[in-house]
Amino acid sequence: MAAGKTVEMAVMGLKAALGNLENAIDVRFERERDQSEVDGEVRRVHADRSRLAQELDQSEFRANRLEEVNREVSRRLVTAMETIRAVLDR
Repeated sequence: MAAGKTVEMAVMGLKAALGNLENAIDVRFERERDQSEVDGEVRRVHADRSRLAQELDQSEFRANRLEEVNREVSRRLVTAMETIRAVLDR
């Protein structure tokens, strides 16, 4: 009987080890899936960042252009007002 118990205990130990191995494999697959999701999210964030940086550059360019146009309009208005004053002063 002692040999039978030893074999039975060895089989139980083997079953426990296989169960632990299956659990470890499941955990590993879950981590890899999670990592893949994180990698995808990082790629999306980088793409969004690039797009937003490009939009910011375009907005800054447009703001600078509008500022230049505003200065030109202001200069022309001053010139027009001076011309009108000169005509009225005659």
